[in-house]
Amino acid sequence: MMAQVPQKIDNHDLGQLIDAWQQDAGATYQSWFLWEERLKNFRSIRRGLQLVVEEIRQNTFGNAYRGSSLETVVHSIAEQRQIFKGADHAFLWKPKLRIPDIYENRANQLAFGRFLDTCLCCNEEGDLIRAVRELDAQAIKGLGPACANLLYFLHPTIAPPFNTAIVKGYNLLVGANVKLGRWNEYLAMREGIRALNGQYRSRLSNDLGAITGLLFDIGSGRYAVARADDSGIQWEDDLARVREESAAAAKSRATALENDHTHTEIQGWLRDLGKAMGYDIWIASNDKNRPYLGDRLSNGCLTQLPENVRQSQAVDTVSLIDILWIARESQKIVAAFEVEHSTSIYSGIVRMLDLALGIPDHGDAAFFLVAPDAREQDVRAQFSRPAFSRVSELNVRYLGYSQLKAHKEAIARFGTGLKGIAAISSSLALR
Repeated sequence: MMAQVPQKIDNHDLGQLIDAWQQDAGATYQSWFLWEERLKNFRSIRRGLQLVVEEIRQNTFGNAYRGSSLETVVHSIAEQRQIFKGADHAFLWKPKLRIPDIYENRANQLAFGRFLDTCLCCNEEGDLIRAVRELDAQAIKGLGPACANLLYFLHPTIAPPFNTAIVKGYNLLVGANVKLGRWNEYLAMREGIRALNGQYRSRLSNDLGAITGLLFDIGSGRYAVARADDSGIQWEDDLARVREESAAAAKSRATALENDHTHTEIQGWLRDLGKAMGYDIWIASNDKNRPYLGDRLSNGCLTQLPENVRQSQAVDTVSLIDILWIARESQKIVAAFEVEHSTSIYSGIVRMLDLALGIPDHGDAAFFLVAPDAREQDVRAQFSRPAFSRVSELNVRYLGYSQLKAHKEAIARFGTGLKGIAAISSSLALR
């Protein structure tokens, strides 16, 4: 039976509607939000998503929804009373349409796993929004804002649930036109929901489940509302701002991906050159799994540093140097390379300094800053700063991309020791 509330509710009476809704035994506030089992589900759903991520990482997730770890998680969400009824529909594998395309497409599956992993580990709103935008950028067919139902159980104060009734209720209440299946529209709706929640928080909760429960009941037809002109929710402005932010994030992401690709490619050149000259190769520990030429960048490289490096207090820093060439017989580091595509050289210099001073047995290694030709003057200007005055004895050398590209094959074929790589580089010592 419908609660006895006014058939037309404007924003001035929304507080009264909230009060009546909370007293309505058949509405979501009492039947779901105050349900004792609700909080238990937060813990079990988090554990279930951790299992999904691990299975994707280990490539044991499988290629079907039925019987998968994801089905277990989504089924537990769908059992969350009427508000989440049908939550599993978006994740059911529809082979004729190939949606959602995370079961038979490994790249898409990995992207989905990275999204979940980031959302499981992050605590900041900005990190969560970036994860959403990165997933959206993958354009995985059939994988849209229904994922917000997973996010809600990870971050209930940041990510509201999302379904047809909630969207309809929001549109009715604030006069918006949110469309299903679009992440930008979900993010804009999220802004409006949080604004409403902030306005009525004393009656609601920091947990966005409360206000989305109210929106669900409105969208389901339990209450009839009419939007007031002064609702305070500027839907068009929210959507325009979200679209601008998404476009800026996409541009920034494209630049970062280009930089990462170039950085990895240069590491690959140095890796292959070092191998050709008979050295063992160490790839920075945080770069080992980067894709390169259809394989991992660290393919065929050392899995651990020499013993005396591992025993040093500087091992954590040294292990982050982009490329190390290590003599096989002596196990000494003979050359260290830092690729500085677009960032400051400071962190690279610090790592080299830790190698030279923290591990004396390897302190006579040659040190190279590898950067685009156009950055040479910038690199030299940074190196001349007073902060680097004490590292001049390292005799760090500048190696330009074009020189490396032009001569790496000849050096690999005819070079011995470090003579070839030294010949195409130049000292960064103050002139």
